Amino acid sequence: MARTLPDAEWLANPNHLCQTAPVSTPAARDAAVPDAGGPAPSLAKDPNFRHFWAGVTLGQLGAQLGNIALPVVAVQLLLASELQLGVLNASATAAFLLVGLPAGAWVDRWAKRRVMIRADVVRAVAISAIPVLWAFDALAMWHLYVVAAVIGVATVFFDVAYQSVLPFLVRRDQVADANGKLEGVAQVARVAGPAAGGLLLKVISAPLLFIADAIGYAASALLLSRVRDREVPRARAPEARLRTEIADGLAFVVRHPLLVRIVACTTLSNLASTLAFTLLPILVLRMIGLEPFWFGVVMGAGAVGGILGAVLAPRIARVVGEGTAIPLSALIAGPTWALVPLSASVGSPYLAAAMLVLAEFCFSFSVLVYNVMQVSMRQRICPEHLLGRMNASIRFFVWGIMPLAALLSGFLGNRIGVVPTMWVAVGLLVLAALPVLLSPLLGMRTLPDAPDEPAPTPDTAATPDPLGSTPPGPEREPGGGVGDAGDR
Repeated sequence: MARTLPDAEWLANPNHLCQTAPVSTPAARDAAVPDAGGPAPSLAKDPNFRHFWAGVTLGQLGAQLGNIALPVVAVQLLLASELQLGVLNASATAAFLLVGLPAGAWVDRWAKRRVMIRADVVRAVAISAIPVLWAFDALAMWHLYVVAAVIGVATVFFDVAYQSVLPFLVRRDQVADANGKLEGVAQVARVAGPAAGGLLLKVISAPLLFIADAIGYAASALLLSRVRDREVPRARAPEARLRTEIADGLAFVVRHPLLVRIVACTTLSNLASTLAFTLLPILVLRMIGLEPFWFGVVMGAGAVGGILGAVLAPRIARVVGEGTAIPLSALIAGPTWALVPLSASVGSPYLAAAMLVLAEFCFSFSVLVYNVMQVSMRQRICPEHLLGRMNASIRFFVWGIMPLAALLSGFLGNRIGVVPTMWVAVGLLVLAALPVLLSPLLGMRTLPDAPDEPAPTPDTAATPDPLGSTPPGPEREPGGGVGDAGDR
């Protein structure tokens, strides 16, 4: 924790790249787990996974408090316009467009769990600036833009590492279960965070919520530091070049017949949802007239659907098929989101709030089923040495559209109004389902797996990782013995 400045430089400065790339083979990884050939042990009883689980959950909880406080500060304290909200959202997501691709190549070279810890530290420091500036009566919109941008860069690295490290923590047959548990508690945080934020807004000013946000990030970093993974560092080939490694990740995504459909669906979905969510605070707080407390309640109650979606995703997959669950969940999002623009015309703020809760519930349910299945598919079909670049390449497309969509949302909100912009989002959500509906996923009972990779040879022996990843040799099992995520 005391090495904040070097850690921040390490994230931002390519000259600090280590010269090793963590790799492991699926067979070797599974062999390191007791009874790898038998039934998968319960992840809930695995102390190593529980630390990882708790760390991610606390980070999510802190982030949700910030997600409630940020639009409230912008809309109510700084009187932000539609265009300013668009710029704020664009600042928060621009990093996925600007550094998303090299981040994947760098994460594949670095120890992924260490990346997550450093990203948490950077986010905790950055978010702490808002209450400090507010205390000195100096807070302005451009401060929110800068803080959102810094957090966005750190989040790029955290998310790419987060979606790439899981196969090094659990067995391949536990990946879907682990994703379900992680997404489930993430949705609990999305319920508890906004609800707690709404209650806290009754007694404290919105900027003070960012203190809880920073505490969540710091606690996440502490818990993640206690996790032991099974990444095995080995020397990176001297001829490896960043541009070539980025191209490898892009080529794998574009040429894969299933991944390219997932990218098309998720990109269109994120375009639509960003159009809608950018202007949602104005719709709820100004047009419908709900208080910030009720804004938090609506957002938190809607996320209950996400909890059910994450919990039920494996069961739904067993009933309809792992592949079929993806297009069916994508099909639900558009029609249910139509309740959001309709809520502005009902006249009663309480009826409008109920419609918003139902829309959020159904939308979150469909998104979480979709995410659990498509992220699990990505982790299963991708060779492990490409995981970081594959995830970053996908994030480049599906999250890179978001800053452009946020700016477009602000522009459309000023030109045609908030409610018409919401209807544009509904239409795009309906269109987004077509790439996966018209694909081999529909009717597919079992998603494919990647072939096992060859084990590292002696000439690729591990070298010490200057960033402190798990050294070669005896490693820790998840249980402590010797042996060792939307995009939507």
